[in-house]
Amino acid sequence: MAKLTVVPTPVGNLEDMTFRAIRVLKEADLILAEDTRTTGILLKHFEIQNRMQSHHKFNEHKTVEQVAARIKAGENIALVSDAGTPAISDPGFMLVRECVRQGVEVECLPGATAFVPALVASGLPNEKFCFEGFLPQKKGRQTRLKELSAEPRTIIFYESPFRLVKTLTQLAEFFGMDRPVSVSREISKIHEETVRGTLEEVIAHFTVNEPKGEIVIVLAGLKDKKDKETETGTEV
Repeated sequence: MAKLTVVPTPVGNLEDMTFRAIRVLKEADLILAEDTRTTGILLKHFEIQNRMQSHHKFNEHKTVEQVAARIKAGENIALVSDAGTPAISDPGFMLVRECVRQGVEVECLPGATAFVPALVASGLPNEKFCFEGFLPQKKGRQTRLKELSAEPRTIIFYESPFRLVKTLTQLAEFFGMDRPVSVSREISKIHEETVRGTLEEVIAHFTVNEPKGEIVIVLAGLKDKKDKETETGTEV
């Protein structure tokens, strides 16, 4: 039976591509790509010569019904984004939702996504966490930060290097300058870096050292009163 296969692609090092992902892309009747130029480089590296079609945030709402219909008619279609797992802060959700609505089989391969290595490398609690992706740029941004200020779980954000210091400064306003944070950039690339400390310390670092590359912010959650007392040794 034909299906939609969601295929993660490397966020940095091309060696992170799985054998299974390569096979699926080679066998697909069509590859939907966020940017055919970016995906073209990946396909050329792995000697994959299948047809591609653009599928991005500006056209996906217009094409999902047609794509689902093609799969129902017998085409195996693979979906990729520029890097990482499609639908995680990338196009893909609308197509998956439409396929599910039409009874089309959907399979998502395990693979690369930026926030998991950033979370694990942060040294912050990771048994429970919430993923926020990109914060709203304007409307609703402060409201969301205020809501998250009481969140006890570790919180994960994506951010642009151009807005990193501004965002960290806003986080400090709502969460306090002493809140632990870890900022990872260029994950799985040559210049990969993780900077850990309090918001005050990390803001100071990136004020002096201009950030470059894709950014993942991992912020500690709010500790309850009991946790704080145990940490300071005041609990009996």
